[in-house]
Amino acid sequence: MAQPRLILASGSLYRRGQLTNAGYEFEVQPPNIDESMSSNESPLELAKRLAYEKAIAVLTLRPNAVVVGSDQVCALNDQALGKPGTNDAAIKQLQAMTNRAVTFHSAVAVLSANHAKQFVVPTEVVLRDLTIEEIENYVALDSPLDSAGAIKSEQRGSLLFQRVTSDDPSALIGLPLIQLSAALREFGINPLSEAAPNS
Repeated sequence: MAQPRLILASGSLYRRGQLTNAGYEFEVQPPNIDESMSSNESPLELAKRLAYEKAIAVLTLRPNAVVVGSDQVCALNDQALGKPGTNDAAIKQLQAMTNRAVTFHSAVAVLSANHAKQFVVPTEVVLRDLTIEEIENYVALDSPLDSAGAIKSEQRGSLLFQRVTSDDPSALIGLPLIQLSAALREFGINPLSEAAPNS
């Protein structure tokens, strides 16, 4: 039986790489939504809302598909730290985070015409006591301008950390694959249900 058509509602190369490496066959269709934070909206609420809005925007265009929308917001206390966009903004974010704990809220919405699944996986990261030289060198090396909180954990980001706590080690990159794979199985999508190739 053919598996449902899976669409990733994201332009993120990191999320695309995660799904590819996990063996999923999918299309990519970035949604066109306003990602601005609403007044009095917490970082957790922002991540959940944007994940859902991304998924529903694409599902409206492709109603026969299974759509994965995802968003990640880095929270320092109750302050949302988005994608810095510039080197100066990245340096300022990392200076504010040094020797402190931040939480990355990785939200996912999986939607089809007749089923919906939503969840958030938090990851707490404690940054070590970073020098300005280390921060500037990190930003120059990893150029984390398109990453929430100015950290690319899949590159040199781990060099900034003192401790990471999460139920899913893949969540920090953007997609929590443990819970996502469980959700997709409910939609009949499971790369391991395919016949294994001959060795």
